[in-house]
Amino acid sequence: MKLLILNGPNLNLLSTRDKTQYGEKTLEEINEGLREIAARHNVALEFYQSNHEGDLIDKIQELREKISGILVNPGALTHYGYSLRDALEDTALPVVEVHLSNIEEREEFRKIDVLTGVAKERIVGLKEKSYAVGLGKLLEILRQ
Repeated sequence: MKLLILNGPNLNLLSTRDKTQYGEKTLEEINEGLREIAARHNVALEFYQSNHEGDLIDKIQELREKISGILVNPGALTHYGYSLRDALEDTALPVVEVHLSNIEEREEFRKIDVLTGVAKERIVGLKEKSYAVGLGKLLEILRQ
């Protein structure tokens, strides 16, 4: 089984952004933790990050028939990325959405989530742990 770990805009700057919202770890450190979890479950992961919505969509379309599910942190695209939403929905694959910060307790515009209805689960506010919990949820969904 292979899963796509998809990261949107500005997530390449983790560890340099507001640490009270986004935590201390770099994206690569988070990815390394996910690799360890995946290895215990005999699951392959493909990681992709882009600051460009079209690139994220291209990656989804490229891999859609080669993967079993998607763990996504869409970053700010959460609030307006309708084409990303459509690409995720079109795969008909299970999607779990993660956010480092609790978007429900931040600015009003961050409460809008266009992935609602596409993502089977949404994990928010656990900083770096959001990814590990999200991967666990995705594996759980795939086993059902």
